Amino acid sequence: MKAALVGVIHLPPLPGSPRSAEPVSAIAKRCEEDAKILAGAGYDAVVVENFGDTPFVRGGVPPVTVAAMTACAIAVRAAAPELSVAVNVLRNDALAALSIAHVVGARAIRVNVHTGARVTDQGLIEARADETLRERRNLGAGKVEIWADVDVKHSAPLGVRSLEQEVADTCERAMADRILVTGDGTGKGVDLTKLARVKAASTRPVLVASGATLESLPALGEHADGVIVGSALREGGRAGGPIDDKRAREFAAAFRDAFGRP
Repeated sequence: MKAALVGVIHLPPLPGSPRSAEPVSAIAKRCEEDAKILAGAGYDAVVVENFGDTPFVRGGVPPVTVAAMTACAIAVRAAAPELSVAVNVLRNDALAALSIAHVVGARAIRVNVHTGARVTDQGLIEARADETLRERRNLGAGKVEIWADVDVKHSAPLGVRSLEQEVADTCERAMADRILVTGDGTGKGVDLTKLARVKAASTRPVLVASGATLESLPALGEHADGVIVGSALREGGRAGGPIDDKRAREFAAAFRDAFGRP
């Protein structure tokens, strides 16, 4: 399996969120532009996530968020059909993400807390792997992969569990398709020792999902099966804003060198 290069479209505040200022039509247009940049630079996939909707909802998001994200995901699919699409409904609404993914024909959903429980700035978030997997079966959406974080950023564990046990539970008991590793926060690099431990414990492909930079790619290539990148594709390396074409292309070229991709 070739190493995967995945870009992230950071949606601005959507209707219903505290800082919402743009109509969905304008947001979807920007999604189209970002998707075309990623496709042109040779990315394999794109994650569409409601990054601007802080403070995030701890449980199920409002229907207007689902509607807006569906419109944006459809725009991405239409603008760049060669890109696989994944959906991340923050903070942890896997059922909404699964519904969107199933409707638009996306490849995957990202789930921040798929097993266990984490203390976050939204409060306590408990995993709902049972609900997610049963709903995937009920929808006939078995082809939609679950990309699950372990020891996810912006959180702390509620109880004591080794990283290796969390990885094993996420792979085997919660049946995740890919395992994601992050630093402590958005744009923060992954500890290489932690990454190596996850890779050794995982029976699924492992992707670095925060803080990847041009400089860190060679080291990441020794331990990971791919990268999900957001902040490094923006002006100044800051999350949010539109994707910069030059930065996206530079990152893709460096990724191919580091991960041995043609």
